[in-house]
Amino acid sequence: MLKHVYRLMIELTNGKWTSVILRRFVRSRISRFVVPSFARIYNLNQIEMEKALHEYPTLHDLFIRTLKKEVRKVDTSANTVVSPVDAVIEAVGSINQTSEMVVKGKTYSIQEMLGSQESANKYLHGTYMILYLSPSHYHRIHSPVEGTIVKQWTLGSKSYPVNKMGLKYGVRTLAKNYRLITEVDTAYGHMAIVKVGAMFVNSIERTHTGSQLEKGGEMAYFSFGSTVVLLFEKGIFQLDSSIHTPKDIRIGEKIGVLLQGNGRA
Repeated sequence: MLKHVYRLMIELTNGKWTSVILRRFVRSRISRFVVPSFARIYNLNQIEMEKALHEYPTLHDLFIRTLKKEVRKVDTSANTVVSPVDAVIEAVGSINQTSEMVVKGKTYSIQEMLGSQESANKYLHGTYMILYLSPSHYHRIHSPVEGTIVKQWTLGSKSYPVNKMGLKYGVRTLAKNYRLITEVDTAYGHMAIVKVGAMFVNSIERTHTGSQLEKGGEMAYFSFGSTVVLLFEKGIFQLDSSIHTPKDIRIGEKIGVLLQGNGRA
C-alpha cells in the first residue's frame, strides 16, 4: 500500500509546473528569509563556506555555494579515482551482460540510463557506483579523473526523488530522471559520469568548458540534492578496500584506482 501511495505522490509533484514554482521561489529575494532556518535544520558546515550565511541573497545561492579552497584535498596520485561530490556512497556493484545493475533491490538498465545499447555496450561487466547528495551537501560536481570528454548529452524530463525512499519505491528513477551524461576517455579506458536530477530539479548547470578534465576540477552543479552514477569499463576500476556502503565521502577522497585494462598502457 505504501508503495502505491508514494508513487502517486511523486507522480503528482515532479511535473513541469511544480518544478517551475519551486525554482522561482528559491531564486527569489523572499527565499532569503528561510536561509538561516535551512542552514540550521540541515546542519550546514558554515566554517567551510566561502561566504558568511548572511551574504547569500537567495536559497538557491546557498544551495550552489562554493567552499574555501583549502577545505577539500584531492588525491593527486596518477591512477586514483576520487569522489566527484560530497555524498553518501549508496551502492557499488557489477553491471551484468544484459547491461543491468541492481540497486536497493531494484534492477536498472544501463541502456535506458545512457539512451542506447551502443553507449551501454562498453560498460558490460564493468562497475557502477551510486553517490547520493542530500540537501545538506555541497552541490558542486568535480571530475573524479583526468581525461578527455568524448561525448556529453542529456536525457529525461521527470524529477523523481533519488533518496532511499525514491530508489526503493520510485519507477526506474536513475534511468528516467533528467540527467546529464559525460563520457570520459582516460589513459586506462572509458568511464561515464551520470549526473541525475532529483525531485523538483530539472536543472544541472555545466561550469566546465573545453574537452580536457583535470582531476578535482569543477564540472557542474545541482540545485537541491541529487545523485551521481559512475560507470567504468570492464577491468579498469578497482574499488578501494576502505569503501563500504553506505559511506560518507568528500570530494577528492580516493574511491579506487584505475587499472591497465582494455589493452591500454
